Parts: sequence; C-alpha cells; structure tokens
Amino acid sequence: MRLAAFVIAIFVAFPAAGEGKRFSLFADPALVESGALKFILPRFSLKTGVKVDLTDGAADARLEAGTVEPPVFAEAGGRTFALSLNGESEHAARFRDWLTSEVGLRTVLSFKRDGVPMFEAVEVVAAVVKAEAVDGDAALGSELALRRCGRCHVIDKRNRFGGIGSTPSFGAMKNLPRWRERFEVFWTLNPHPSFTQIEDITDPFDPSRPPPIAPLELTLEEVEAIIAFVVAMERKDLGGALVEQ
Repeated sequence: MRLAAFVIAIFVAFPAAGEGKRFSLFADPALVESGALKFILPRFSLKTGVKVDLTDGAADARLEAGTVEPPVFAEAGGRTFALSLNGESEHAARFRDWLTSEVGLRTVLSFKRDGVPMFEAVEVVAAVVKAEAVDGDAALGSELALRRCGRCHVIDKRNRFGGIGSTPSFGAMKNLPRWRERFEVFWTLNPHPSFTQIEDITDPFDPSRPPPIAPLELTLEEVEAIIAFVVAMERKDLGGALVEQ
C-alpha cells in the first residue's frame, strides 16, 4: 500500500514527459479560416518553445474580435482582435507578451493572402516595426544544413551534385518572395510534416502512419542556427524572382 502511494506521489510530482510547454487557445473562426494562425503560431513556438493547442471549447486564452480587452491588432479596415487569458497559464501569458511585442506585431502584420496584407496595427505609429535580429549560430547552421537537409536539398558547393532533382536548392529558395518565412516554419510545409520532428513543438508521429523516410529531428536552437546560416548565404542568381505557389 505504501509502495502504491509512493508511485502515485512520483507521478503527481513529475508530470509525464511529453506534456512540455503548451497552452490551449480559442481563436475567432475567421482567423482560423484565413490561415493566419498557421502563419503566426509556429513563429511564436520557434522563438519560445511553447506549443499552442487550438480548441473550440474552454481554453487558457481566447483571441477574439470585439472583446473588452485592449485590442492587439486589426483586420485591414475591419474588426479589432484582443487576447484574453483564462486562469494563470504562464505559457498563455507569454503568448500575450509576445503578441504585443515588436516582434509579435511584426509577425502579424507580415501575414498576407494573395499578396495583400490582412492585418494592421491598432495605432498607425505601431506599424513601424524593425527587422528581427538573427540569433542563431551560423557556423553550426552550416554544418546542420549540410548534414540534415543535404540529403534532399543542394546546400552549396559542398554537395552541389547531391540532393533530389525535384527539390530546390537553398540558394534558389532565397529567390522566393517570402523565403525567410518559409525557412522559419519549414516543418509545417509539405512534405516536411510527414518526416520532421521539432523537439517540444511537433506531436509524435501517428504509429499507424510512420514517416516514409528516416525522421529529421531538430531542436529549436538548431532551427535558429540553420536560419542564421541561410540568412548569411548568397542567393543563387536565377535571372529573376521565383513565383511562390
């Protein structure tokens, strides 16, 4: 009996591994349908290591239009949106702090649909945001890119005859209009979700649908390092910008 009580105490004191840093969020259906959250939330997770679980019911935080909370951003010429917290989730509070920061606002304002910005700052003066600094280790990123990404992509002259023919090189992808945004959340873009795991961010693979190739496993720090490397590398001259599909 004492042993059983001791085991229960251990589970209470130490939550199951995998719970990680996360919180639940209810968002206005219009935001979900617009694709904005698929753009915004991975960038928040990249910077903080906190995962956001969208829900239709009770949640740690709610991002809605027309609430009594101070607005965070607005639709272009339309409704304003505010974030309210339910309870005392430190991770939800961190999302609030990020969303109202210069970096968070820049992220929201940079979301576009069909090339048109969808949101604007609540005040005109807040629309002036600075470019975000690159925090990663570019030297480490160079090594990681070659070792982890080079099996599919040509990285640079080190594997110029490698990669997969149908897969664009890193230098070529820098011709895309939103190339940095794609690198920042590459694990959410096909075909990466089927074989990529970002520590503390992505969910484990469904046992009934194992990855088709050896999994690509990275930490957030390693993703930052790869981004820093790509930011510093030269763009491949293709004679013009690529059209993003």
